[in-house]
Amino acid sequence: MPPPVLPPLREVIAKYGLSAEKALGQNFLLDGQLLDRIARVPGDLADASVYEVGPGPGGLTRALLGAGAHVVAVERDRRCLVPLIELTNAYDGRLTVIEGDALDQDEAALAGRGAHIVANLPYNVGTPLLVRWLSAADWAPWWASLTLMFQKEVAERIVARPDTDHYGRLAVLAQWRSRPRIAFTVNRAAFVPPPKVMSAVVHIVPSEAPEGVRLATLERITAAAFGQRRKMLRQSLKGVPGALEALEALGIEPTRRAETLAVADYVALARTLDA
Repeated sequence: MPPPVLPPLREVIAKYGLSAEKALGQNFLLDGQLLDRIARVPGDLADASVYEVGPGPGGLTRALLGAGAHVVAVERDRRCLVPLIELTNAYDGRLTVIEGDALDQDEAALAGRGAHIVANLPYNVGTPLLVRWLSAADWAPWWASLTLMFQKEVAERIVARPDTDHYGRLAVLAQWRSRPRIAFTVNRAAFVPPPKVMSAVVHIVPSEAPEGVRLATLERITAAAFGQRRKMLRQSLKGVPGALEALEALGIEPTRRAETLAVADYVALARTLDA
């Protein structure tokens, strides 16, 4: 079937008097080519299930539906519900709109196991949602991939390598059992209104979790190490029972600092403590 003929997003925004609300962390994307590019990052979405957070007036939603996906979109801004419901009608029910806060949803129940998460995340909930999706106790997670818009600095923290300024707890959390990459950067001028900083689309796919490691132990070690990142490990980790002995057992010099250890080193530390 040919795609439905839809009014330009700018007309939709004008019709319903929509404007991006700073309190909701909103920045609208209206460039159709850019939105289609984001929708291509996860791969073929024909008949795939997609979970979207903060669709706003529905720009990315259109691109996802145009790619053939079945979309569950969670939106807390009631002003955006009517234009989103119009999309539901236009795409023969392939869009389900949920009114509410994304932090309060049971995403797996809404979208189903194996869904892709694709979102131009509101800046004020982006990192908390990412940490939630990466912190699943059971692995592999319910989602098949994450394709998410972040401020460029946050994106760089997710993919950072050791001995770089951006390397820290978020990098370890993202990389110990998944593979993140920056798909592309997005100029601030692409948004309405333009944010103060550049943005980037991050793509994350889960990988096999290392055996013998508990997430809680890894989080405790990285919190201690990076919480005092200017100090040597013998000082920052002394409050973690068994950590200094684990450093010695693994041959890691206690005079090193947190940012010099690779993700694999933190995994080995956690495994030693959990043994």
